[in-house]
Amino acid sequence: MFFRNSITAFAGIAVAACLSASAALAQAPTPVPKLPTPQPQSVPTPSPPTIPARSYVLMDFASGRVLADKEGDERLEPASLTKMMSSYVVFEELAAGRLKRDDLVTISEKAWKTGGSKMFVEVGKQVPVIDLLRGMIIQSGNDATVALAEQVAGSEDVFAQMMNGEAKRLGMENTHFANADGLPNENHYSSAHDMARLARAMIADHPEDYAIYAEKSFEWNGITQHNRNSLLWRDDAVDGIKTGHTESAGYCLTASAERDGMRLIAVVMGTDSEKARADAAQALLNYGFRFFESHTVYQPGTALATPMVWKGSVETLPLGVAEPVVVTVPRGRYEDLKASMDLPRQIVAPVAQGQQVGTLKVSLDGETLLERPLLAQQAVEEAGFFGRLNDSFWMWWEGD
Repeated sequence: MFFRNSITAFAGIAVAACLSASAALAQAPTPVPKLPTPQPQSVPTPSPPTIPARSYVLMDFASGRVLADKEGDERLEPASLTKMMSSYVVFEELAAGRLKRDDLVTISEKAWKTGGSKMFVEVGKQVPVIDLLRGMIIQSGNDATVALAEQVAGSEDVFAQMMNGEAKRLGMENTHFANADGLPNENHYSSAHDMARLARAMIADHPEDYAIYAEKSFEWNGITQHNRNSLLWRDDAVDGIKTGHTESAGYCLTASAERDGMRLIAVVMGTDSEKARADAAQALLNYGFRFFESHTVYQPGTALATPMVWKGSVETLPLGVAEPVVVTVPRGRYEDLKASMDLPRQIVAPVAQGQQVGTLKVSLDGETLLERPLLAQQAVEEAGFFGRLNDSFWMWWEGD
């Protein structure tokens, strides 16, 4: 009798403890990371300016958010904006060590004969990679571009395949390259949105090489040519990127500028003159800097949440982000931001440091502005046998 009563009493205590633990867990909501609260600036956000272009996009560099666009995903002829991808592929080869800046490139007859804008390299001569890069980027030389393509891939056709591979990796869904220089081809197209994506990747992935785009002139073979991006002279904040023009494409420009720690990217395609493309890009940049603001809301190394971890050597797991989280919003709307986290109902050890455990979301007026992975800031090893057994019981009681 005593034994049975003891068992009954123990069962009652266990049930009570389970109910207590279950209630505590049910009452513990997913934590919401606190946002900083700087002083708001109430400035109404007007519509974007009227841009006389067939297509345009204004993108925030930090988040990739599109702040304004007109037919941003329309497939259009990119002309020499193509050379942005050609340079990106070369930058990737340099970073991987498969190409060196002082490598000598023998100029082929094909490169020498390529029509359109030129660096004026001579057939059979050897030219360093870095000089060809400047000839391609600053002077928009088609001859320099084809020479680099042949050096990297053996032929321009194979180089175009590499360009398309990078486009796919970067999520450029409305892009296909048929050549390296941007001369007209029915299978050669891109979009303003895709060019903005590419510009963002180039600046982020290869900042030192990207600096070539800010150079205003380059001399080769006794000929000095000036960068065709006139915004480099007009606006000190502008540090790139690339112009383009053919009769069928019109005048195109991808421009990027940084003011007070905020960087924007503007792409205009299909304007009717050099002045029109520069004015259009400038108007978009001015609009973005005037009516939007960027804030770093979370930093790496800070625990945004410490949820419970089951079957682990410790009871809680600090979660954070790998890189600074920057959000760009209309001026005066910062305090209206909402932050939330999607976390699994139960986190079970072992957990590796850096492992994604959940997702951070920042939204405005119900629209998700950005999502970032929430990563474990430390490793959590499994608990001992009895610790795992105990947690297994409570997890079973919770019904999972």
